[in-house]
Amino acid sequence: MLVAALLLSACAPSGAEGPDTSTLATPTEPAMSESSSAVTATDAERTSANDTAVAALALLAVKGRAPMTGYDRARYGQAWLDADRNGCDTRNDVLAEQLAAVVRESNGCVVATGEYDDPYTGSTIDYRHGDGTLIDVDHVVALGNSWATGAFRWDIKKRAAFANDPLNLLPADAGANRQKGDGDAATWLPPNKPFRCEYVARQVAVKTKYRLWVTAPEKAAVVRILATCPDQALPEDRWAASTRVDHDITDPGVLPAVKSFTSTYFKNCDAARAAGVAPVRRGDPGYGAHLDRDGDGVGCE
Repeated sequence: MLVAALLLSACAPSGAEGPDTSTLATPTEPAMSESSSAVTATDAERTSANDTAVAALALLAVKGRAPMTGYDRARYGQAWLDADRNGCDTRNDVLAEQLAAVVRESNGCVVATGEYDDPYTGSTIDYRHGDGTLIDVDHVVALGNSWATGAFRWDIKKRAAFANDPLNLLPADAGANRQKGDGDAATWLPPNKPFRCEYVARQVAVKTKYRLWVTAPEKAAVVRILATCPDQALPEDRWAASTRVDHDITDPGVLPAVKSFTSTYFKNCDAARAAGVAPVRRGDPGYGAHLDRDGDGVGCE
């Protein structure tokens, strides 16, 4: 079963910390895809394995976190574009779609009031515009996490599309969202446990759409959640948002030079294992002769 294969491959302990990412970035070659087959189901309820979060997770590359060098919220464009050019910004579009009993202000865009059944906490929130303690619109895959798992390579139009893609946006209890910060599934999960399967499935869907990678501890955490719901489907991308915006926006700064992956070596095999990339082979990022004591081209065996 595919879940079991993932559990065996995701061997990092739940509390494992990655290498010091302020000085070391360790992306690796994408992990080999596990084979998949159709999930057993009745004729009335047949699910393609390719549509499940488990199958999609198996296809994501597993690498270490890249440095946060150069990261800034402004590198993703202004906070809330009118990405779909409907006359309203993305935040209010998301609130209007997800909240109930919505009342808009006179401009027809700003959501003034509404009711929301928050999936992160399981509580009901009476939303009032202007009260910043009530609801945030959460990036399900946090912007900081996206930067460290591939977005640092993008241009600003792709980052702006990511920041405004409804597939990656959910209204959420402000307190819970701020506890999450830039965390991935290894460091934060919604307190409302029944929602966790949907939550990690959405993260997998977003990372699949934007070809972001996962870290070994992150993958292990997602595997543990999906083991309780192996048939969990990926969410439908109903908005079919483009992975680039056509707005005239300028990157606020030139990305500072990032230390080359190929010139950065793991200090020791413990660091390589913590990053989930052992064994490391000659020519791979992070390889160094000091890791390969027998000189066979494979370190940290």
